[in-house]
Amino acid sequence: MVRAALVLLLLLAACSPSGPAEQKLTVLAAGELADLGPVLADLRRDTGVELVMDYRDTLAAPADHDLAWLPTARFLRLRGAGAGTATSIMLSPLVLGVKAAEAAKLGAQPTWADIADRAAGGELRYGMADPHVSGSGLAALVGVATAAAGTGAALRPEDVRCDRIQGFLAGRAFGAPDVAGEYVRRQDDTGGLVAPEATVLALNASGRLREPLSVVYPRDGIVLADYPLILLDPAKRAAYDKVVQWLRAPPAQRAIMDRTFRRPADPAVPRTGPLAAPIGNPLYFPDRQEVLDRLLQAYDRAGTARQVIFVLDYSLSMAGPRVAALRRAFAALNGFDRFSVGESVTILRFAGEVLEERTVTVSRREDADGLQAVVASADLRPRTAIWAALERAYRVARPGAAIVLMTDGENNAGPGLDAFLAGRHDAGPTYAIGFGEANQAELARVAAATGGRVVDGNADSLTEAVKELRGCR
Repeated sequence: MVRAALVLLLLLAACSPSGPAEQKLTVLAAGELADLGPVLADLRRDTGVELVMDYRDTLAAPADHDLAWLPTARFLRLRGAGAGTATSIMLSPLVLGVKAAEAAKLGAQPTWADIADRAAGGELRYGMADPHVSGSGLAALVGVATAAAGTGAALRPEDVRCDRIQGFLAGRAFGAPDVAGEYVRRQDDTGGLVAPEATVLALNASGRLREPLSVVYPRDGIVLADYPLILLDPAKRAAYDKVVQWLRAPPAQRAIMDRTFRRPADPAVPRTGPLAAPIGNPLYFPDRQEVLDRLLQAYDRAGTARQVIFVLDYSLSMAGPRVAALRRAFAALNGFDRFSVGESVTILRFAGEVLEERTVTVSRREDADGLQAVVASADLRPRTAIWAALERAYRVARPGAAIVLMTDGENNAGPGLDAFLAGRHDAGPTYAIGFGEANQAELARVAAATGGRVVDGNADSLTEAVKELRGCR
């Protein structure tokens, strides 16, 4: 009798459901989401839905996936892949994680320009993810370029200036798909890394660092990843809704925060520990693929040897406000605009002849600062040999150089313009800044012949022109 009852109980147990019906959804996922494994195991236990994660580069287009889970849905939308229904699951701002000594040098609440200034001067070396394959790496470029543009709006193609982010990228020690792993390997000779806040905090908690990293939130804004879960196959809507409902519930939001150091997307869930720190203002993400393409081009060109030659008129007519404006323009080269490590800078002063020629290849901050003494010279002399000085500049120019000519007068010494143009001047473009009585027609001929352009030096735009015309074209 007892035996029969036991058999009946076993049969009833076999016929009773042990949990939710199993269902699998394939997910194109950013590699950085591998740390969600324990949370996804709980999701499967509670809902019966298994997310089969396909970790690829985060900028790839989905191929026969049910869902996508990326730092942002914007990559898919910009590439015309269609983002479908998207629900933000968690948040993580892009930050700078640096050793304590580097944080002290940057000071409290530095800007991206402050960070770029130290990187350009060779005083900060950091790692970042490769923006060609990593959403966080591309977000780093977006953040820096947006701050550099200073418009307060989403980047436009014309806002992406290689020269303005070159200094920041001069400090790049490496660009790797796995920025955390590469930093651990190179932590002794690298000052920090640009990465999502979650990556920096996870590294600090991992026991793999010899020195913990301070988290820096640049005060002019950050790019915020909101990690949306994106529905790609509308036929899987019911399962998608079940997953989203579970992930957005307070217990799952707290589990994500505790296990992965990402902030809850639900504002009602209190943020604890270091995640309670304010992050400041999020920066706008570009809404045009052309902007991202230009950012990647700037990234690829960074680190290549650049040469810029300034050909400066120190004739007597420049005395007073004109030479003073020229000096102010050079003094303003700091932050995003400072001369950066690896950049070769030549200053060639002229009047009736070449008065001084000084070349510096920047390896540290003091190298570039030393050029200020050349510009500060009070040695002004009569006559103006524009084309002889420009000819000298082309003799020292390497292919790809940029040449910036500043003058306020007409050529009245040395060879004429026709003789100059008869030579070969294909090393790089001449950008001509004309003051006062400068012959604008002749300057325009030179600019057109070399692929440059003429800039009005009489306007308040002189300082901006000097910042912009520093090569990196």
